[in-house]
Amino acid sequence: MSLKVNLAGVALNNPVMTASGTFGSGMEFSELMDLNRLGAVVTKGVANVPWPGNPTPRIAEVTGGMLNAIGLQNPGIDTFVNRDLKFLENYDTRVIVNVCGKTTEDYLEVVERLAEESRVDMLEINISCPNVKEGGIAFGQDPKAVEAITKAIKEKAKQPVIMKLSPNVTDITVMAKAAEAGGADAISLINTLTGMKFDIYRRRFAIANKTGGMSGPAIKPIAVRMVYQAAHAVSIPVIGMGGIASAEDAIEFLMAGASAVSVGTANFHNPTVTLDIIDGIQDYMDRFGFTEVSQIRLD
Repeated sequence: MSLKVNLAGVALNNPVMTASGTFGSGMEFSELMDLNRLGAVVTKGVANVPWPGNPTPRIAEVTGGMLNAIGLQNPGIDTFVNRDLKFLENYDTRVIVNVCGKTTEDYLEVVERLAEESRVDMLEINISCPNVKEGGIAFGQDPKAVEAITKAIKEKAKQPVIMKLSPNVTDITVMAKAAEAGGADAISLINTLTGMKFDIYRRRFAIANKTGGMSGPAIKPIAVRMVYQAAHAVSIPVIGMGGIASAEDAIEFLMAGASAVSVGTANFHNPTVTLDIIDGIQDYMDRFGFTEVSQIRLD
C-alpha cells in the first residue's frame, strides 16, 4: 500500500494538506505535531505588500462552522520569504504558497519573487480576491478573468500552478475549464461561501465587514458536489476542500475525484486532525484492499 500521490508532477507522501489561512505557515502548529507527516503545508495567503486586513470583529461561530472576514491580513512577501520560508527549510514536507492580490500585477510580483525560491514546490493562486480594476468583482467570478490571470501567472511561474476556485458562481465547471484553458496545472476548491450573521441582542452585524466566508462541516455536501463536477469536467488534478473534519469526510472527496484534500476549519478545534485523517485513509485503504489512493475514486 502507498499513500503517495502525484500532484501535477509533484510527489506528495500522502494526499492530506492544510487549507490556506487555517495553519499559518506551520510554525504555530510545529509544537503540536510533526509537519513532516503532512502531504504538504499550504501557507496563509501572501501579497506583494503587507495587508492590514479587515476591522474587527472578524470571526463569528455559526451552526456547523464559522464565518470569517479576516481580509487576507498578511505581512507581505519580504517578511514571508525571510521568516516563514526560512522556517520551513527545517522540514521535508512539500510547501505550497498561497498567493493573493488586487490586480494581476500584484499577483505577478509575488509569483516572480517566488520563482527562484527552491523551498516552494507549488503555488496556489487565490482568485476569490476582488479585482480592483474591474469594480471589485472577484477574479474567480468571471471565466474570462480566470483564464486571463491563469495564463499571465503561468508565463511567469517556475513552479506548478494551482488555481483556487470560488464556489460563489453559477456553474463551477465553467470556472474549472477556464483555469484549465489558461494553463493551470491543478485546481483547488472550494473556497468559502459568502454568508452573513446578525447579533440580535446587540442589534448589529456579527462581523464588521457584514459578510464573511462560511467554512466548516455545514458546507461539505456543497463542496463534494462541486469537486465531483469539476473533476469530471477537466483533466488536471483537483484538490478538494470544504468542511473536512474526519477521514470519512476526506474519503468522500477522494471518491468524488479529488487527487488530494485540504483541511481547514477543523484545525482550529483539533490541531492534529490532519494526522488523524492520514491514519484513517490508510485504515480505509487496508480495509478495502486498495494499494493506491487513486483507487478510492468512484466514477
